[in-house]
Amino acid sequence: MLKTDRPGSGLLRWPILVLALLVSGACIPENMVGSPLGTVVVGPGEDIQIRTAFVLSSIGELGSSTQRAAALAVADYGPIKGHEVSMGAGLDSLCTPEGGTAAAQTVLGDGRVVGVIGTSCSAAAVKASPILSEAGLVLISPTNTAPSLTSDLRGNAGADHYAGYYRTSNNDLYEAEAVAAFAHHDLGLHEMAVFHDGDPYTSGLANAFATAFEQGHGRVTIATVSKGQTDMVAVLTEVAAANPEGLFLPLFPDEAGEIIRQMGQVAGLEGVVVIGGAALVDFEFLSIPESEGMYLASPELHFEKSVNEATGKNGGEVTAAYEEKYNAPPGSVYMAHAYDATTLLLRAIEEVAVVQGDTLYIDRARLREALTGTAEFSGIVGELTCDEFGDCGTGHLHIVHHTDSTITDVEGLEIVYFHLHDEHEHGH
Repeated sequence: MLKTDRPGSGLLRWPILVLALLVSGACIPENMVGSPLGTVVVGPGEDIQIRTAFVLSSIGELGSSTQRAAALAVADYGPIKGHEVSMGAGLDSLCTPEGGTAAAQTVLGDGRVVGVIGTSCSAAAVKASPILSEAGLVLISPTNTAPSLTSDLRGNAGADHYAGYYRTSNNDLYEAEAVAAFAHHDLGLHEMAVFHDGDPYTSGLANAFATAFEQGHGRVTIATVSKGQTDMVAVLTEVAAANPEGLFLPLFPDEAGEIIRQMGQVAGLEGVVVIGGAALVDFEFLSIPESEGMYLASPELHFEKSVNEATGKNGGEVTAAYEEKYNAPPGSVYMAHAYDATTLLLRAIEEVAVVQGDTLYIDRARLREALTGTAEFSGIVGELTCDEFGDCGTGHLHIVHHTDSTITDVEGLEIVYFHLHDEHEHGH
């Protein structure tokens, strides 16, 4: 159900949606007229409309890789019950609340759209999700990780959770637990500093890490930077005064890049271990000379033989197709998550779409039910099962050691730690 404790989230909008469809001349099958979220009608010869909303103007290769992967998934999946699927023009949701709002409002300008693949950043999803939720649409992200968008993994909804939101990426609580355990048990660290920029992703992960590390009897200093900040000497000097043995940077590449470049200017940070969050697993960041020696949390990297059950393609085939079509390797490991997210949406559409003559009827409420009911779906990233809050990720991740800035292919990085839900396996 939609949240009813937020202004304007009422379910009584569905008669307006149905009326609009009836006025347009569409005759909705009798058993679908009462759909609480409305019915999308795809007429004879028309395409099923989905959209993408990624960051296409910054943040390294994250947005372009996922946008391209979604297009590959649509092509591999093929028509649904005689109708082609169109992604339209890719929307740039930036990595900001304003970008998320603008992208969602653009989607609402076309009543034929049934679902959106996106956003890249949790900050954009925080604003896009309620808008799309109220309109009855679904939003499936391959890269959002903020716990607030789904839950605390203990049955409690996050502050920014809305019906119709799903993701194939992992909830950051898994990453926080993995980094804390790795830093404490494998590296023997007891004093850490963590940075965030106030963004839902960075602050959510920083706070979750602090909680997890302190539960292991460690001590954490939390430092804040601003988006776009370039001078990091003052904040690094402040952090150095706490004598940390390690730094955790769950930041985006621009700010994290400035921190690692300027660490050498601050006394007291010599020899400090640096661990980066998953947003830094990007070839542009990995090419920075000062990134050498860092550890990085990352989604699982090796899925060449894992098969997406909706298309029959394995990870190796999808990567090869990507390289052939775009003349470059994927710049982000989240390419696979985007491919899986898109096929989850397409499979759900096929499951609920009703054919009458040459017309297709897609019940928005049933579409949500189909996605929420996703269980043991074999994807490229592994087995995907969605919980009631939209977390569909595997919970598995790696920590890698980056020792050579000339190696920017993430799959070439040395894996030093595996995190499989509540199990921990160590080694190479």
